Amino acid sequence: MAAPSKGGNAIIALLQRGQPSICASCRNAQFRSYSAVAEAATAAEAHHLNPTESNPQSPFTETPKSQYRIKSGIILTRAPLLTRALTPFENAFFFYQKRLNERLVLPFRHTLFFKKDTAPDLDWRIKFEERGRLPAKELGRYYPKGRNAWNDELLVGSTLSSEDRVREILLKDAENRVTDDGEEAQPDEIVPIERPMDRITEADKKNDIRRLDRKLDRTLYLIVQGSDGKWQFPSDDVPTDEHLHETAARVLKSAAGVNMNTWIVGRVPVAHIVTQPEFNEDTSLKQRGEKTFFLKGRILAGQADLKKNEFGLEDFNWLTKEELKEKLPKEYFHSVRNMMADR
Repeated sequence: MAAPSKGGNAIIALLQRGQPSICASCRNAQFRSYSAVAEAATAAEAHHLNPTESNPQSPFTETPKSQYRIKSGIILTRAPLLTRALTPFENAFFFYQKRLNERLVLPFRHTLFFKKDTAPDLDWRIKFEERGRLPAKELGRYYPKGRNAWNDELLVGSTLSSEDRVREILLKDAENRVTDDGEEAQPDEIVPIERPMDRITEADKKNDIRRLDRKLDRTLYLIVQGSDGKWQFPSDDVPTDEHLHETAARVLKSAAGVNMNTWIVGRVPVAHIVTQPEFNEDTSLKQRGEKTFFLKGRILAGQADLKKNEFGLEDFNWLTKEELKEKLPKEYFHSVRNMMADR
């Protein structure tokens, strides 16, 4: 007699089972306790809710669609204009990488870059002697081909890698040390190099939160203040003949004027906020709720101008994410915070 196959054994085992087995989660979902149902019904009755609902229920004369006003708004941003300042650890790490590179590369041959007995050659040799016969400009007294080349790491608390020190050294090295006659320039003949602009602007010093030339390494967001004193992003009702992105563009133009070169990034909302409707004791609708969808925009040039705006706005600010947290209502900020960049 031939031995039964594996498939046959599996079929026999299924036929011999008395009851089908189900997982614990399905069993709990199918068989709810009467106490849980009764508790949900009691809570719903106290708040004019159906047992299966968590939001207020309007009377039968109101449809769910008419309970809410659909609004569209825009979160207008100014992108960072500068990279963020490096931490002391990052400065030390990049400084170490420069020293390590000096150890690994071939010796610098200045004759490949400067023709002998020319003004650039003389300028390079003068600076080369001042650096202690080192080709690197900002690495300090470090000899990558010497006996102590292994000692290329910075000690804790060292200021060799600080941005201020490196900047001063590079500015001094950029000065022309040779005159037009091909001779070494005297100290009073050296023309200083124009210094780079400071990362801290006048708007930062004055804390002028209406200007765009502040917090250059952070993202700024435009918020407006209504006649009721509340701060929010520009928004308005969506008419039946407009899409969300069309309403957002109209709102921005009507609220902040036309003196801005802006760009709406896509047609899909990046955040939304829902305000629940309010009902009277007899469950009649007292005040409609709001569903506001926000689109993202970028400002490329220009500035906001609230003169003759159509919404009665009184003021505007350009704020960072941390500043928005202090300015906007808690629930409002909580609804939009996830679309904001960390810097």
